[in-house]
Amino acid sequence: MKKFISIICMLGFVFFFENCSSQSNMDPQAVTALVNSQDFSFHAQRANPTNYDVINVMTSMPNATGTRILDLTGGNYSIDIRPNNLEVALPYFGRVFNPTYGNPSGNSYRFTSKDFTVNKSQNKKGTWIVRIKPNDVRTVDEIIIEVSKSGKAFTSIRSNDRQPISYDGYITKNEEQKVVQP
Repeated sequence: MKKFISIICMLGFVFFFENCSSQSNMDPQAVTALVNSQDFSFHAQRANPTNYDVINVMTSMPNATGTRILDLTGGNYSIDIRPNNLEVALPYFGRVFNPTYGNPSGNSYRFTSKDFTVNKSQNKKGTWIVRIKPNDVRTVDEIIIEVSKSGKAFTSIRSNDRQPISYDGYITKNEEQKVVQP
């Protein structure tokens, strides 16, 4: 009976990890085309805060896993990069040095930028490094997105008024925007 239960558990883990890994496996040529087009979205699945107060609270909770990674479920947390538009909607966990009182959405990363620069480079292993510098956003200095050949991505945000944070996720092609005419 114990062998049967252990076999069932092992099969469950295999199917679980296979499902998770197949979520973001893309063709390397498709990843290169997306990054070169500068028309893609980064979808965050996990947040990695660097503030030890947040980490201590996370590990002190009942049934805590002991990691400093927060699963982001139930929301559409993303960075949408288009040729003339940058939209960021990501949560923030950490210390904010200049909070906006009475406006809780101002304490997360939620902004749209029309004036930004994008620099791309590729390392020897084929990982793309996309550096985005929004010029019309006061609080964000730079967004760095590292995209692997499989489409998985790691994003870090350097800010002027808060501690750094990073996110794990994947990239996808942007959907076509439909123009609504009156």
